[in-house]
Amino acid sequence: MIFQVLIGLRFLAKGDFLSEVSDLHGVSKASGAVIVDEFISSVNARLNNIRFPTDRNDIIQLKRTFYQKSRIPNVIGAVDWTLIPIEAPKENEAAYVCRKNFHALNVQAVCDTDMRFTDVVAMWPGSQHASALFDACGLKDYLERTGAGMLLGDSGYPLRRYLLTPKLNPTTQQEEEFNKYHSRGRMVIERAFGLLKSRFRCLHRTGGVLQFKPGKCGKVVLACMRLHNLCVNRGVPEPQGVRPEATESTPYILDNPGSEDGNLRDQIVRLF
Repeated sequence: MIFQVLIGLRFLAKGDFLSEVSDLHGVSKASGAVIVDEFISSVNARLNNIRFPTDRNDIIQLKRTFYQKSRIPNVIGAVDWTLIPIEAPKENEAAYVCRKNFHALNVQAVCDTDMRFTDVVAMWPGSQHASALFDACGLKDYLERTGAGMLLGDSGYPLRRYLLTPKLNPTTQQEEEFNKYHSRGRMVIERAFGLLKSRFRCLHRTGGVLQFKPGKCGKVVLACMRLHNLCVNRGVPEPQGVRPEATESTPYILDNPGSEDGNLRDQIVRLF
């Protein structure tokens, strides 16, 4: 069992080819593939640690920690997306080509102030826009229905009462301050992605590409995120040289100025 765990962890952590991982541990490539597959399935089945908070006390504590970081009230998470390089799939190949011109999954995630992932969607082709990812996720429906709180998102997301975006083209000092603290709160998700890919090089372009079908690539991503959360929960030290992963976001055209959502953001801006 320990032998299988070591093979699975090395594959995720180093991003090596299966043949190299298998050779290193003295097993055939076919056996290595089976071991890695079983390890990923076991992690996803046994580690149920990606959970969005629904308990009232947990939500209150989360709002408190985000307020300490961003000075913005009622925030319960930061949302963003990241590209995971994959091998060109045989079906719908063009849909997986991202803006940076490589094949990828577009993975959306939400995290808390400790960089712990609380919600993940790892199933969309790389060409999908961030706004489309969010509109199709179950978390959006939950926030819309319950009014539990707000997420901090960048300008690639639509402004909603439950999704707070920065002010486009700020013109006052208050708007500048709001954007600065909004960025400070949102930075946790960019740092979380950077830390995730530093720990699991199979998700980073320097580790090559995931050489599986898109569905299985999504399972690899989830396994890495569950293991990342385990590291956060156990206080595992961060690797050296971790950098936030800044994503390039096309500003969402419908910023809704003057709408109910825009008025809510204006009220928050006046706090600064």
